[in-house]
Amino acid sequence: MSETSLRAITDLNVESELKGKRVLLRCDLNVPIKDGVIRDDGRIRASLPTIKYLLEAGAAVVIMAHLGRPKNGAAPEFSLAPVAHRLGDLLGSPVLFSTDVVGADSLAKRAALKGGEVLLLENIRFESAETSKDDAQRVELAKKLTADMDLYVSDGFGAVHRKHASVYDVATILPHAAGFLVAAEINVLKKLTVEPERPYGVVLGGSKVSDKIGVIKNLLEKVDVMAIGGGMLFTFLAAQGHEIGKSLVEVDLIPEVKKLMSDAQRLGVKLLLPTDIVVAPTFAADAIPTLVKADAIPADQMGLDIGPQSAAVFASAIEGCKTVFWNGPMGVFEFPNFANGTKVVAEALTKVSGISVVGGGDSAAAVRALGFADEQFGYISTGGGASLEYLEGKSLPGIEVLHNA
Repeated sequence: MSETSLRAITDLNVESELKGKRVLLRCDLNVPIKDGVIRDDGRIRASLPTIKYLLEAGAAVVIMAHLGRPKNGAAPEFSLAPVAHRLGDLLGSPVLFSTDVVGADSLAKRAALKGGEVLLLENIRFESAETSKDDAQRVELAKKLTADMDLYVSDGFGAVHRKHASVYDVATILPHAAGFLVAAEINVLKKLTVEPERPYGVVLGGSKVSDKIGVIKNLLEKVDVMAIGGGMLFTFLAAQGHEIGKSLVEVDLIPEVKKLMSDAQRLGVKLLLPTDIVVAPTFAADAIPTLVKADAIPADQMGLDIGPQSAAVFASAIEGCKTVFWNGPMGVFEFPNFANGTKVVAEALTKVSGISVVGGGDSAAAVRALGFADEQFGYISTGGGASLEYLEGKSLPGIEVLHNA
């Protein structure tokens, strides 16, 4: 079944299906927090259109979300309390917060919730059943979450690749619809996979080839140009027989990378690898950078960014495309000495005349950290892993379940 058959919240009758109804909403509010301070509120902002729509329709909204990966139940550093405060600031009205998920505080606040009010539950992953492989355990939690609810709305696209209680099982119990964010993400991803406007370019970075190998395989048959940067590029250089010093490498994937390079040549895909690299002796913000040829990395150095020549070549290729997808920074953008490659690529994406998609996660954090505004890009995905799995051609449980009546 195609994604176009998803029921959207705009398909709901406001008077009969939303006004005065109790809506259980799954959002992706998994934002970076350090010392209680939110470093990037992009995912909270991305959730606002759906939350506002439901509140203005007169629904009482109970939000489920996760933060990080707590291992042993509740932990203060993974509390969503700062998110509730920030969400209230952005909405311009108070957001109630429960200190548990399905405990006494949650039950009391849910019972008292009125139309036009919003309650954020504590981190859903504080409940071990949320991520359980045991279907019965997840369903039991889902029953508690849905007990006094009328409708489920899925808007946490960053979690739809997970078969979790708050993403999958609740949708098997309640009538359901897709929020604005989920609908927008699916629409954008379809543009990247179904008859994309050409030339079509993909830029991949990040630390590991293993994280992106499925995407590379699936997209090689769809793209015109593919550029490789970040830590993953050194496995490609190693596959070419080059010295990579102390750089990141996944030796076990070298044979597969060799095949990918051969496949790209066979398919006529222009595979761009850096010709110059910025190296340093240590992984540190104050490490002294040195520019070297990609095939001449000293044995005692590690690559931390693509060089300016490579960045210029990547940028030129990007600017010439009508469709561009970028996932993964080109270097250690958090360190100013090694941020240039990522900044040049980001700048190039702002000049694409067609659609440019920044693929969530570290890429989204990078463009904001480097001073770019969201509006400068065609679309900034919140998806991260979910986007990558979609582009690999995998089924997303949290989307598939929404097709069921």
